[in-house]
Amino acid sequence: MRLDEFHHYCRDLLCMDDFAAIDPSRNGIQVERREPELKKLVFAVDASLQTFRQAAELGADLVFVHHGIFWGRESVLTGAHYRRVRFLMEHDIALYAAHLPLDAHPELGNNGCMAAALGLSAAEPFGWYKGRSIGFKGVLPEPLELEEVLRRLDIEMADCNAVLPFGRPEIRTVGIISGGSSRDIRQAIEEDLDLFISGEGDHTIYHEAQENRINMLAVGHYASETWGVSAMAERVARDTGLETHFIDIPTGL
Repeated sequence: MRLDEFHHYCRDLLCMDDFAAIDPSRNGIQVERREPELKKLVFAVDASLQTFRQAAELGADLVFVHHGIFWGRESVLTGAHYRRVRFLMEHDIALYAAHLPLDAHPELGNNGCMAAALGLSAAEPFGWYKGRSIGFKGVLPEPLELEEVLRRLDIEMADCNAVLPFGRPEIRTVGIISGGSSRDIRQAIEEDLDLFISGEGDHTIYHEAQENRINMLAVGHYASETWGVSAMAERVARDTGLETHFIDIPTGL
């Protein structure tokens, strides 16, 4: 598959054009490569030099990430930013980014995958950002305590950024927004949900959760956003026959 064909495939699959006007990320091809043909792809959360080095060791032609290196206005190529781009170009590795589209996709997105892992029924859009929904909310198949919710997400309580057990001990309704979404707890409060799951925690929402008697799990920005790139690695391999690898480089944040 050629690089331009891969771009059109991802753009259609993830409905990327729907987010072009609101996403600060420059989604799509961020760095090209000399050889247009792709055979081996690496998927990761972050476009770090560590990611690129591991991709080069695997002989990757392209790195697909959730957090790219170009956001909003064009950046000058100095410091760490220059070193990342230089490494990619020296090793002829393309870089591809999908930010909000990979949060919002119902099957391949971070939030949709977490909703599926929890078995949420009647799942519907939740978590609105500039007129578009990013997350999902739904009903658990049976009442669960916080520990069991985390177990189904394969996340240890000790690894969470924050655990705020201020709501009903038996949880039925859940809202999920990955990443830096802690302040969106207000949307969960407005909809009277039992539990709000975010990536990051924020000091300012502690009393908000406590006084509104809602449970909150901030499972970690990174941990909440491995789902989409992992799902994409599997989907791309199945659809295209290309060799794919997921690189796990947790930050603990």
